[in-house]
Amino acid sequence: MKKEDLLSLAKIACETIMSTFTPYQLPPAGHFHYHQSVFLDSMYRLYQVTDDETYFEYIKGYYDSLIDENGNLYFDRDQLDSLQVGTLLFPLYEKTKDERYLIVAKRLMHIIYSINKTSEGGFWHKDKYPYQMWLDGLYMSGPFLLQCAHYFQMPDLVFQVLMQEKLMRKHMYNPSTGLLYHAWDEKKVQPWASPETGCSPEVWGRSAGWYGVALVELLKLLPKYSPAREDIKDKLKNYSKVLLGYQDKESHCWYQIVDKPEREDNWLESSGSALFVYIIARSVSLGLLDESYKEVVEDAFKGIIKEMVTIEDNKFSLNSICIGTSAGVYDYYIERPTSINDLHGVGAFIWALLAIYDLKDE
Repeated sequence: MKKEDLLSLAKIACETIMSTFTPYQLPPAGHFHYHQSVFLDSMYRLYQVTDDETYFEYIKGYYDSLIDENGNLYFDRDQLDSLQVGTLLFPLYEKTKDERYLIVAKRLMHIIYSINKTSEGGFWHKDKYPYQMWLDGLYMSGPFLLQCAHYFQMPDLVFQVLMQEKLMRKHMYNPSTGLLYHAWDEKKVQPWASPETGCSPEVWGRSAGWYGVALVELLKLLPKYSPAREDIKDKLKNYSKVLLGYQDKESHCWYQIVDKPEREDNWLESSGSALFVYIIARSVSLGLLDESYKEVVEDAFKGIIKEMVTIEDNKFSLNSICIGTSAGVYDYYIERPTSINDLHGVGAFIWALLAIYDLKDE
């Protein structure tokens, strides 16, 4: 696809959602929630490319509908997901100089001081999931906390983020595949937990995507002097290559359960596929993979469009998006319902699109 075609598709995707929902109505309506923020983050990236203030005002409208004049906000204080919604507070502050956004960021940041932790200091994903670390959590918390480290001069937050990544690798990484399992239970008592390792038994596509996206964002946000940068680069490079090994040869997409493509009941899933395209494309942009991979990611993105996208009357639809999902066993993931234009699916799609846009020559 040409650059102008990619940009046109991103605009159609964004504007389909904008014409369907006011900022406050973005589902789940009236809730400070990462579903909205993933989509709004993709819109902010489109705004950075186009300078179209309509996009910025829509993003601002969402946050302003939930934050009062004193910087008060209702949010879920017992889970890492709430931190992810804070990532856009900083660009909002930079453009508007409205102190309310930093007030909210400081309040969100304190989640990590009150949230429960494993014996090694790993964040529980949510209080209602005791002693559990989820792979999603590195993306939900890491980029926001690194921004806080910079804005509020709190270098200890950098250490916290890097420690969380190391704990996830320690407990969820499978050296025989190079992939990471969705969740880990320190107490090894959950129905899905291995009695030996505490790991969940499956590699769920979207959680595997969140982990890779977190590595990309950590590289973008880690201090330039951080000795951890080379380690994260190596992990991202190797992870990108591993993901390519599980790509469906015919469609160029990825499955709901990444490492079991041979199962007849397994199915191609769009949000994870888009996240993987984003991860691999960014690895190329960063020089971690050579330019021969450009064609690979373009073919994968074309596969998503062919298999999972329809455009009718200038309205965009992305299907095969797994709805929000807990940890579980194989049948649980396979039987999860799918939705059309779920926000974290559309957001991931636009991320992938813009990552490929950045790889294109003029």
